[in-house]
Amino acid sequence: MRSLLADVSPLRESPDFRRMWSGQLLSILGSQLTLTAVSLQVYDLTRSSFNVGLLGLVALVPLVAAGLYGGAVVDAYDRRVVAIASSSLLWATSALIALQAWLRLDNVELIYALVALQALGSGINMPARSAIVPRLIRPEFLAAANSLNMITFGLGGAAGPLLAGALVASVGYGWTYTLDVLSFTAAMWALFRLPPLPPEGRVRRAGLRSVGEGLQFLGTRPNIRMTFLIDLCAMVFAMPRSLLPAVAALSLGGGAATAGALLGAIAAGTFLGGLFSGPVGRVRWQGRGVQIAVVAWGASILAFGLVVLGAGRTTPGGATWWVVPAVACMVAAGAADSVSAALRSTILQAATPDAMRGRLQGVFTVVVAGGPRLGDVFSGGLAGLLGEGTAVVVGALMCVALVGVLRVAQPRFATYDALHPAP
Repeated sequence: MRSLLADVSPLRESPDFRRMWSGQLLSILGSQLTLTAVSLQVYDLTRSSFNVGLLGLVALVPLVAAGLYGGAVVDAYDRRVVAIASSSLLWATSALIALQAWLRLDNVELIYALVALQALGSGINMPARSAIVPRLIRPEFLAAANSLNMITFGLGGAAGPLLAGALVASVGYGWTYTLDVLSFTAAMWALFRLPPLPPEGRVRRAGLRSVGEGLQFLGTRPNIRMTFLIDLCAMVFAMPRSLLPAVAALSLGGGAATAGALLGAIAAGTFLGGLFSGPVGRVRWQGRGVQIAVVAWGASILAFGLVVLGAGRTTPGGATWWVVPAVACMVAAGAADSVSAALRSTILQAATPDAMRGRLQGVFTVVVAGGPRLGDVFSGGLAGLLGEGTAVVVGALMCVALVGVLRVAQPRFATYDALHPAP
């Protein structure tokens, strides 16, 4: 049993990584509080699901722009300084979101502007943090470190929305946002304790030319490129996030509560995947591991689609027994995604030269942010033609089929050797 649990060697070996990991756990929980509370506040102010949906679009554009350019900044300057500066922007933005709630400004346009500013900071902060990790621990512990990070993402994703709903209902928006500010303070303390992390080798100024170099490097490195392509297969074609409200209302019953449980189940699966990630750190053929994990994701989503089809249509009211297998499918999907994400991050960090890590992590940020949103468009459009259950099944089958196509197109990825990383 002990061999199944997460390998905590990175936490034991590196005090700097341990502080970063602990701070990240608090900051992710806090950011999930704000993400959920902002959605609730916008809905309270507008009574419009469309306006709530605009939050995602408002955040996507600056996140994509900052992810690409921010990666060049990470490679050009001391990564500790970049991480502290971007975290300071996130802290200040969280404080302003809390302030607007305490002052009861009730201005939706102001909330949109602050969310966009927060996304801008995240687009720089995420590549900086990811590019720092390989400088803190030995290469053989990278997979274990990334699996430990899945615990923080899963726990924050599962507990944050539940805690936000309870806090908003009991103490209001002001205190809920203030807890996020406090959590960021702890995360920044961990960054201040890091040693200087100047760029290694030749340094190029951040700019469009530097961004272009990163994209050119990606275009000639098939194993790294595959980590992005295979993730897009899963997130674009087999991420039925936008269908969950309709599925909950029309098939499974229970309405918003069921939709929230399904989303929470994915995060719970991510947490469990990280918690029992001991074998992941020992995977040598990591490319093959990614392929198996993404197929497992697709199979779990396929099973979820079959559950929805089996449930058929229901009259409005309480949840039906079909919710139980549906939640189980989503937990399995989250666990598979946890393995895929840990191995993909490890390949990216190990096979990318240090001088390029920031820019490639910036592209990773864009893919992680943009893929699910493209998936929302794909699944929503397909559901309009085929219905929710059939759309989920078709998307999952397409995901699995495309993994097979990529395996044939790039057979070397399956033999990617963690002992001899090759980009």
